[in-house]
Amino acid sequence: MKAWIWAWLSVCGMLLAAGCVSQAKAREDVKKAYLAGQGEAMARMQRNLGQSVIIQGQVRQSFLPWTRELTLAKAIVAAGYYGPEDPKEITIIRNDEEVPVDMQRLLSGEDYPLAPGDTIRIK
Repeated sequence: MKAWIWAWLSVCGMLLAAGCVSQAKAREDVKKAYLAGQGEAMARMQRNLGQSVIIQGQVRQSFLPWTRELTLAKAIVAAGYYGPEDPKEITIIRNDEEVPVDMQRLLSGEDYPLAPGDTIRIK
């Protein structure tokens, strides 16, 4: 939790103990501070997701930070694919558009560059 929230909670506690505010007011202030912190955390997470790649399937790590050098093959390795056999189907989802990956081309060494916000579905 942010330091300012802890400070606010401490101030509310002191004011409550001194009888300066009611319990209901103190609870309301604490709730507002908590919700403000939650809103800030959600906004930060959404900003970070835009600079990440999501991998769905049998992987150890579902989120990878996006870099200019990140490709499909690198992402699968970095995500730690652990399926019992090679994937049967891989799809890249970009801007709500599904792009199927040609498995033969991928296995022959052709790679696909990834963009921030891409989702990779491995089946």
